[in-house]
Amino acid sequence: MERTTILLIGIGDLGGHVLEMLVRVPGQRRIITADVNEEWGYRKTNLAALGASQMGYYPEIAFTKLDLFNVERTAETILAYRPDIIYSTATLQSWWVIDTLPPRVFEELDQARIGPWIPMHLTLVHKLMQAVKETGLDIKVINASVPDVVNNVLDKVGLAPTIGIGNVANVVPPLRSSIAHQLGATMEDVKVSFVAHHFVSHHIPRFGHSGGAPYYLKALLKGRDVTPELDMEEVLGDLPRRLRRPGGRQGHSLTASSALAVILAMANDSGDSTHAPGPNGLPGGYPVTVDAGGGQVTLPPDLDLDEAIRINEKGAWFDGIERIDDDGTIHFRDEQMRVMKDMLGYYVESMRVEESEACYRELDERYRAFAGQFA
Repeated sequence: MERTTILLIGIGDLGGHVLEMLVRVPGQRRIITADVNEEWGYRKTNLAALGASQMGYYPEIAFTKLDLFNVERTAETILAYRPDIIYSTATLQSWWVIDTLPPRVFEELDQARIGPWIPMHLTLVHKLMQAVKETGLDIKVINASVPDVVNNVLDKVGLAPTIGIGNVANVVPPLRSSIAHQLGATMEDVKVSFVAHHFVSHHIPRFGHSGGAPYYLKALLKGRDVTPELDMEEVLGDLPRRLRRPGGRQGHSLTASSALAVILAMANDSGDSTHAPGPNGLPGGYPVTVDAGGGQVTLPPDLDLDEAIRINEKGAWFDGIERIDDDGTIHFRDEQMRVMKDMLGYYVESMRVEESEACYRELDERYRAFAGQFA
């Protein structure tokens, strides 16, 4: 097998977890790490390589500084390394940042959901995809920054990343475990097909239900459909109780595992079955088969793709997104934006893709001023 080159962009908390896992997987691959913080990125890359050597792994690895705001320079860097796969965790404010606010304040601000925060996640991925397009190379891009929404928005303007990670994938292991427990079976014998938007995958592990948002779930036990036999309320309720786990940054190892599953399936062209958000620019998350070309949605016979998309578009509504137009314009729900206005003084009804950076800068300024009250 030819050597695969993987460019990891953003090696903070989540990206760092992925790096530490990837350097300990056997195989012929070259890893290029990249981050805007040069000193941290260099040190973190060395740490991962030295730690891997303790276990007998000696990956080919190097670090390069990368500022995604400079699209031309990013394109030059990509051309210099010619990666087969780019895995990006680039964001301007990680989703967990508001968790650091005092609990009462966080709970109130969290009612805005993820929708109003999309400029923080879309801006850099948009610039990355512009740079990839500039190179003219056929590079598969895995986006970790709210791919349920970001990939779909960028698809409307011809710049969709190949696939996402996390979110829907993070709920599948505990769902399989809960179903196995209810049926007195082993987790290995249980397979599920799960279609759900970010809101659902965020809500179920915390509250034991979908918060009213739609989803699709089919369970197979050794290939037999056992969905009608399940007490679904008990299956979902098991997640924040018996299967409770750390959340926020402390839960990133689960998300990193989903990322590694996608990266390796693409690098090895293995056609593995998994779950992922944003495949081929679609909204929300789906069961997929992943190979070198990316992820293809693989739905059960009783669910067609149009209905799966409708489920996910309705799920986005619960995250504060009214709709996404064919030109990529996001229309936000007033209910969630009212929370942002009341607490931060920030409110926009809609946002075009090219307006994302300006929205980010305003939102960033207002959030920093707000959070500074509690420092």
